Amino acid sequence: MNLRPPLTRSQDDAVSSPSFQISLMDESSAATGVQSIRCRAAVCRRPGEPLVIEEIIVAPPRAREVRIRITCTSLCLSDITFWKLKDPPGIVPRILGHEAIGVVESVGKDVNEVKEGDTVIPIFMADCGECADCLSVKSNLCSKLPFKIAPGMPRCGTSRFTDINGDVLHHFLSVSSFTEYTVVDIANVLKIDPAIPPNRACLLSCGVATGVGAAWKTANVENGSTVAIFGLGSIGLAVAEGARLCGASRIIGIDINPDKFEAAKKFGVTEFVNSRSLGDKHVSQVINEMTDGGADYCFECVGMASLVQEAFACCRKGWGKTIVVGVDKPGAILSFSSYDVLFHGKTIMGSLYGGLKPKSDVPTLLKWYTDKKLELDKFVTHEVGFEDINQAFNLLMEGKCLRCVIWMKK
Repeated sequence: MNLRPPLTRSQDDAVSSPSFQISLMDESSAATGVQSIRCRAAVCRRPGEPLVIEEIIVAPPRAREVRIRITCTSLCLSDITFWKLKDPPGIVPRILGHEAIGVVESVGKDVNEVKEGDTVIPIFMADCGECADCLSVKSNLCSKLPFKIAPGMPRCGTSRFTDINGDVLHHFLSVSSFTEYTVVDIANVLKIDPAIPPNRACLLSCGVATGVGAAWKTANVENGSTVAIFGLGSIGLAVAEGARLCGASRIIGIDINPDKFEAAKKFGVTEFVNSRSLGDKHVSQVINEMTDGGADYCFECVGMASLVQEAFACCRKGWGKTIVVGVDKPGAILSFSSYDVLFHGKTIMGSLYGGLKPKSDVPTLLKWYTDKKLELDKFVTHEVGFEDINQAFNLLMEGKCLRCVIWMKK
């Protein structure tokens, strides 16, 4: 395996600096015989400013952790959201990125699930396989390692990254894939078939899996049903792909950009509503008229409280479900009429990672891909080298791409 030279204490004074010790606290738990390594990472130094590609130091994995050599990573809108944040849970300096695929370079103590050389997908949702939630079919929210936007590793809160000066670099969503090497908890790692193209498999770390799962697992969309999707970005289109796979007969896409409709047809969208051209009508009124009383399933994929309320207003009374997939700004509030909730019998649900259990459901998605049922290819619109990662940010912010895959070696 082609690794960069390991870093030892005698090779660099930064290793012995106090800030570096923060990331290597309790060194007795680190993998025996495994040393820190140098590699390149794209570091967010200041909110909203271009990422800086610099040399960093990655510590060895500790107990129940693995160190992964990233093959490629894709850019998700959540990365951009937290890249811009100036207040907690935004924090700098940080290594963003959470959609990726790589190869296990080394493992810590008590890791038996994977070994050096295995191809893996790191996933921001933990699946410990031990707690009541992970053992239940009813939830994908691990209670042993609960989802949180924390700056460190999930079990101890410390970092495995420092810059060349010995200052700590913070983690992101338990993955931090904008680096040649990262350290991930074994609960967040899924071993996969190395024959699956990496620039497709990485999409299932977050975005595409979230959208498909929201339709398949959270909503349980039925054959012949009507679906309304608010927002036709990559997540909304992934919901459409999931609804198509589930046999929905009508998939209505709602967006402010009419140019998206032609592309959306490839994902199964059958009708389109331009929410900017409705005059005095609300979107919910139009959808209710189109569907004679509301859609069976409504998905909010933008992350706006006002759209969640519009979606709830146009899901069918008696059995309609509104599924919240989009990530709103921290502190956003939803408000609903108690009358509507009680007397209309509607349901509103959150869908974190599409309700998928990473280690049991993602293998199903990968099989659907290899069986040519799940069409991942159409999500990748751009591919760039690691040096052009800021170009990927620009493409996504300008609405010119769905998923841009970033190759570490291209």
